Amino acid sequence: MARQMDNIMTDSPFTTILGDDFARRFSMRPGSLMWLLGAGASASAGIPTAWNMIWDFKQQLYVSQRQVSLKSVSDLSNPAVRQTIQSFIESQGGFPDTDSPEEYAALFEAVYPSEADRRAYIDAKIKGAKPSYGHLALATLMKAGHTRLSWSTNFDPLVADACARVFDGTGALTTVALDAPELGRQTLNEDRWPAEIKLHGDFRSRRLKKTGDELRQQDATLRDLFVGACNRSGLILAGYSGRDDSIMDALEEALENTSPFPGGLFWLHRGDSLPLDRVNAFLEKASKKGVDGGLVRIDNFDETLRDLIRLMPNLDTTVLDQFAAERAIVSPPPRARGRASYPVIRLNGLQIETLPTICRRVVCDIGGFREVSDAIQRAGVNVLATRSAKGVLAFGDDNDVRAALSNCNINEFDLHEIEKRRLRYDSHERGLLGSGLIASR
Repeated sequence: MARQMDNIMTDSPFTTILGDDFARRFSMRPGSLMWLLGAGASASAGIPTAWNMIWDFKQQLYVSQRQVSLKSVSDLSNPAVRQTIQSFIESQGGFPDTDSPEEYAALFEAVYPSEADRRAYIDAKIKGAKPSYGHLALATLMKAGHTRLSWSTNFDPLVADACARVFDGTGALTTVALDAPELGRQTLNEDRWPAEIKLHGDFRSRRLKKTGDELRQQDATLRDLFVGACNRSGLILAGYSGRDDSIMDALEEALENTSPFPGGLFWLHRGDSLPLDRVNAFLEKASKKGVDGGLVRIDNFDETLRDLIRLMPNLDTTVLDQFAAERAIVSPPPRARGRASYPVIRLNGLQIETLPTICRRVVCDIGGFREVSDAIQRAGVNVLATRSAKGVLAFGDDNDVRAALSNCNINEFDLHEIEKRRLRYDSHERGLLGSGLIASR
């Protein structure tokens, strides 16, 4: 009973499944589950996700329209940088809200109105990418007949490249793109397995669909095929966030049928947060309709496929073993469940791989370091700061920085680039970074 409660989150309107439970269910349903791969499934292969590209688009708009150096906002992992860029985007007006399903397409079209430029952007992002362990594992399952059909919203050729390596040739996989939608119908009617159908276009296709109008006009033939397939097979969604209406419309249409997803419906989701509202509503409706499955909490696509491979007997894992020998695979530690725990060892010598490249710079009427420290203490905010000739340099939430210096007549509130050469001696920037390291112990 305790295990069952561990698998189901009672605060969700739908079932939430642990990865090991999903792996066991998959092993009992060979060939009855198809896949839908989104951008997240290609992240470990070096291809950016939709979230990454959204911030890339915002960054390009900010740099080109504000006419500033890219270095000043290069670190998109920094919340202060994202807040600065997002504030600018919101000030422009006309763009969808953050996390809106329309955000990606609207920003892509704003940055690159030309279809040729959008194609060039996509080509640059997928150039040189190689299949990850997850793609090779999926191809291994295809070769064994455990997976027959994979749908994709991606442009990359990673599944095809993985199949070419696992099958030792390029003729085993049937790939269908927007240029030849009727080939998709023939493939399904004639059982040409394994097959991959790209719902948003192939990277070689002239019909790439990455703007709002294009996404809304999803190819009718491929959409009908997808909806029909959802009534004959179960579906696993991996690396797909549910941001575009065309795929979500098709999923919801499939759910209206009498017996949708007969093999089950499993939405693989990274992290502890809930997915988008529309995905939540879809999973809740599927649960109420009695569809087996739910939201599957995973660490990443590669680890999930590794778990599936472990439970499938008589697989030819030659290529996977070779891949593991060629590349180092970093796996996260197992999560503690229930009351169980494991020892955590903290070392006193940690390698610093990256350092912040920017901080906040505030020009205001304030004295030296002591006065800055006193202002922060009076405001009761979590801010690290130092006083330099260029202004107050600070790490912390922008609202907290403003609160600490609000009575000091703020004249400028901008970003300051931390140059590497200034870290070679006892500079203000070096002192600020040292304070940050001490505070993060």
